Amino acid sequence: MSKPAPTLHDKLNQLRERFIEQLPSRLAQTAELWQQSRTTSEEQSRLAPELHRFFHSLKGTGRSLGFERLALLADQAEEALTTSPARADIDAFISQLLLQMGHEQQHLRSHHGQQQALAAVNSFELSSQVEPLRNKRQRLIYLCDDEPEQVDQLIHHLRCFGHEVVQFIDTDTFFNAVLTRRPDAVIMDVQFPQGQTAGTETLTSLNKLTGQPLPAIVLSAHSDFHSRLSAVRAGCGGYFTKPVKPLDLMLAVDELTAPAAEEPLKVLVVDDEPEAAAYHALLLEEGGMSVHQVHHPADALNAMERFSPDLVLVDVYMPVCSGEELASIIRQQPEHLGLPIIYLSSETDSQKQISAMSAGVEAFLTKPVQPEELVSAVRLRAERLRLLRSLMTRDSMTGLYNHSTTTELINKNLAQAHRDNSQHAMAMIDIDHFKQVNDTHGHLAGDQVIITLARLLKSRLRLSDIIGRYGGEEFVVLLKGINAEKAAPLIDSLREDFALVDFHAGEVRFRCTFSAGISSFPAQPSTESLRLSADQALYRAKHHGRNQVVISTELTDDR
Repeated sequence: MSKPAPTLHDKLNQLRERFIEQLPSRLAQTAELWQQSRTTSEEQSRLAPELHRFFHSLKGTGRSLGFERLALLADQAEEALTTSPARADIDAFISQLLLQMGHEQQHLRSHHGQQQALAAVNSFELSSQVEPLRNKRQRLIYLCDDEPEQVDQLIHHLRCFGHEVVQFIDTDTFFNAVLTRRPDAVIMDVQFPQGQTAGTETLTSLNKLTGQPLPAIVLSAHSDFHSRLSAVRAGCGGYFTKPVKPLDLMLAVDELTAPAAEEPLKVLVVDDEPEAAAYHALLLEEGGMSVHQVHHPADALNAMERFSPDLVLVDVYMPVCSGEELASIIRQQPEHLGLPIIYLSSETDSQKQISAMSAGVEAFLTKPVQPEELVSAVRLRAERLRLLRSLMTRDSMTGLYNHSTTTELINKNLAQAHRDNSQHAMAMIDIDHFKQVNDTHGHLAGDQVIITLARLLKSRLRLSDIIGRYGGEEFVVLLKGINAEKAAPLIDSLREDFALVDFHAGEVRFRCTFSAGISSFPAQPSTESLRLSADQALYRAKHHGRNQVVISTELTDDR
C-alpha cells in the first residue's frame, strides 16, 4: 500500500519542528555576539546590525510559523536594542526564548503521535482512490455514443494527439464509470435507444451528484434551438451536429481541456532564513506554482538565469546585501527591467516601506502574510508579466515560440548543456507541398494545417522540450536529453499520425504530410551549426521523396 503524498499541513509541521530544533544553536551564537558587543564601543557598533537582524528575522519567521510567543519576545528584544542598547538585557530575553522554545517542543511532540495515527487512516482511505498516472498533456476522454461505426475516426484523431479515449455505448455504464474515475472531458451523443436516459439528462444528473460540472461536448443529429438549449443547460461547452469533422471536434476538446497556463508560474524566493523561505515556498507551491529558494543574495542572479522566474520574492533585511540593494542590482540587468519584485518583511513602519520600494518593486507584504494574500499578490503580478512575455515571444497563430525566442531559448539550453555535459537533438520540420495546399484549398485551409501540426507537437512532446514556429510552414524542436537516434522514432511517430489527420475545405477532404531533419548536440556545438545540420538533413528528406525523417549524416563522424 503506497503512502499518500505529504499534505501542506504535514510539510508545515515538519518545517516548524526543524525551526525549533535549530533555534538553540542560533540563540547560543547570538548570546556570544551580545557578550562580544559589550566589550568595546567599536564592537557594539560593528555587531549591532547583526543582533538587530537576528531578532527581526526571528520575529518574522516565528509569526509566519505560528510561534506567537517566540515572535513577541524577539520583537521586545529588537525594540530594546533600538531604544536603549546600553541597558538592554539580551541575556534575559535569550533565556526566556529558550524556555518558550522548550514549551513549543513539548507541544509539537504531543501532537506528533496524533498526526501519525491520522496519516495512517488517510493512507488507508486514499489507497483505493489512486488514479493511473498520465502524461501532463494527455487527457482522459469518455466518448459515449451507441453508433460505434461513426466514432472510429473520432477516436483515432483523439489518440493521435496523445489522449486516452474510453468508449461507451450506453448511458448507465458511462454514468458509473464517471463516478469511479472522473474524465478530463466527455463527448456525449444526446439520443439513445428507448429505455436509456438521454445524454443531456445523464450529464445534468452527474453534475448535480458530484457538484463539479464535467467539461462536455454534445454530438447530435439535430441542430434546432431547443436541442442546443438543453445542451447549454446541461453545462456543455460545445455542440456538433453529425456527421462530425474529426479535426473540428479534436480542436474543440483541446480548447475545452487546455489548462490556463501549460507551465506553472515560477517564483524565486530570496531569504537568508531557510525556514522563512521554505514556509513561503510551501504556500506558493500549494497555490500551484513552481518555486526555487535562494538563501544568499549573491546566488540570486545565477538562479534567475537558470530558473527564469516570473517573479522574485525578496526579504528586505538580509546580511551582506539588503533586499533594496538586491532589487537595484536586478533592475540594472536590461532583461530584468520588467520582472516583478515583491518585498517580504516584518517591517511595519510605512515610511521605511515606502523608502524600501524606491528600487522599483511591485509590492511590500508584511510578515506574517496571510497565505491567500501571498498567493493572490504573487499570481496577479506574475500572470501579468507572463501575458506580456507571451505577446512578445509567441507566434500569434499557433501559440508556439516565435523565431527569435526559439533561437534565444536554444542558445541558453546549449550553453547549459556545455556546462552539464548533456546531449540534445534538434528537429527541423517542414509541411510537404504546403504552397499547393494554399493554392488548391485556400489560405484558411492552410492555416488549419499549420495550427493542427502545432497542436500535435505540443500535445505529444514534453513540457521541457522547446517547440517553435520558425517561419511559414517550418517548425523547429529541441528535444532535451536525448540523441538523434532516439529522437528520430519520436518524430517519425508524429509524422505517421499527422499523415492520417483529415482536413476539410468545404466538402473536400484532404491530408498532409511533413518531412523532418535531425541533428545532435554536442556533435554540432552551436545553435547555428545544429540548425544548418538539421536543415541539410531536411533537404535530403525532401529530395528523396518527402514524408520521411532523416538524421544528419555528419553525426557519423562524431560518434
